[in-house]
Amino acid sequence: MNKIELVDVTLRDGHQSLWAERMTTGMMLPVIERLDRAGFNALEVLSPSFIGKCVRDLSEDPFERMRLLFQKGGKTPLRVNAGGLNVFGTDQPEMLDLFWRILAGTGIQEVRVSDSWNDPSVWALRAGSASKAGVKPIINITYSISPKHTTEYYVQKTKEALKLKPFRICLKDPGGLLTPERTRELVPKMLALAKTTPLELHTHCSTGLGPLCVIEAVKLGVTIINTSIPPLADDASLPSVFNVISNLRVLGYQVDVDESLLYPIKTHFEKIAHREHFPVGRPVEFDSAQYIHQVPGGMISNLRNQLKEVGAEDKLPLALQEAVQVRADFGYPIMVTPLSQFVGSQAAVNVMTGKRYAQVTDQSIRFALGHFGGDVAKDMNPEVREKILNSPRAKELSKSTFKALSLKELRKNLDAESLSDEDFLLTYLMRKEDIQKMRAQGTGVELYQTDAMSLSALIKDLSSVAKGNMIHVSKAGFNLTIG
Repeated sequence: MNKIELVDVTLRDGHQSLWAERMTTGMMLPVIERLDRAGFNALEVLSPSFIGKCVRDLSEDPFERMRLLFQKGGKTPLRVNAGGLNVFGTDQPEMLDLFWRILAGTGIQEVRVSDSWNDPSVWALRAGSASKAGVKPIINITYSISPKHTTEYYVQKTKEALKLKPFRICLKDPGGLLTPERTRELVPKMLALAKTTPLELHTHCSTGLGPLCVIEAVKLGVTIINTSIPPLADDASLPSVFNVISNLRVLGYQVDVDESLLYPIKTHFEKIAHREHFPVGRPVEFDSAQYIHQVPGGMISNLRNQLKEVGAEDKLPLALQEAVQVRADFGYPIMVTPLSQFVGSQAAVNVMTGKRYAQVTDQSIRFALGHFGGDVAKDMNPEVREKILNSPRAKELSKSTFKALSLKELRKNLDAESLSDEDFLLTYLMRKEDIQKMRAQGTGVELYQTDAMSLSALIKDLSSVAKGNMIHVSKAGFNLTIG
């Protein structure tokens, strides 16, 4: 009997794909102990985009979140999924080293290293930086569909990844674009090259085919599968852990994950989804459109949320359709962070203005300048690139050149010489006023109660359904009226 190991991504990709990164630390802590005991190979809990979300929108310390998850768990390796810091396109090497030293100090043990172009030189920089801090690198070979992304392309990328001697490699399918047929074509070739280096599969359910690709991959010899726990599974997220376990055991595979520990976690997140009006992931019908626009689940979730904030949620289908044209104009970049965000944001701007490239984002300009890699001079639509680079803002941004700086120089430039390493890194990544607001909230974390409803949660629930303008709560010795 072959043993299959599972990696849980509920707190990272499930949360990112369906809840637009809005889960608080207090929502995570009540379940981490059960997750830690359930028998997963690893728990994926962070990506760099979470850092900004934590500080700006949740007023939470992202590094304290990692420390608390490690303290309350600690048995199962905690993992990050990360490209670079995704700030200036090219990572400052010393800041990248500091990033990994900080994360290693919070308890992070593994990282899935990505590059938006599957560039081996960037893999080497990022994996090497993590390794220096004692964090084991898993190289993501990101799947995409375009005239460039042939079988031969993925064979070559597998060879290049293996030369770096990673802890593992991972066939990463953020857009849910894999099909069973394509899985049967790629996986045997990748496994034959990998030999003793383990191969993971990370595929989303955006087209409805994720669970089928998992079965095909396991039959072909893949022994590590990424899954998520409902209601943060299926839909734009990853296959449900319950569905994967059931299917694999029926087929005769051994999966040593204790589902009895996972059902209370499922209930916990279902109650949060109901109370906070968060989306619930459900199995989807096959969606051919996903193969056209290729926008990954996490990006769709964030794009929907961005459009909703400006009262234009109904324009999401148009924005996804426009993303097809923008991606072609940009030379078919892989739709993965941060390039998927650049394509999606520019598509949304085009739809909102009603005219293509009448306004362009700074990210689109810097993409056209080559700040985010790729041979843009060769691959971009020349007319579109010329139009973007003729804007006054492009002339301003074109003057910026990359220069590797020491930590001392970076601290001085950011007026951060007296800050702790963590606040220095945060200052490098975002605005000081957001950090100050977060620090003013303190470091205490209020656990999100779902087993026994707290008074504040009860009042919130009653407020959402109350028809009058007064709420009265009473019990023996206690009366509260809110009007």
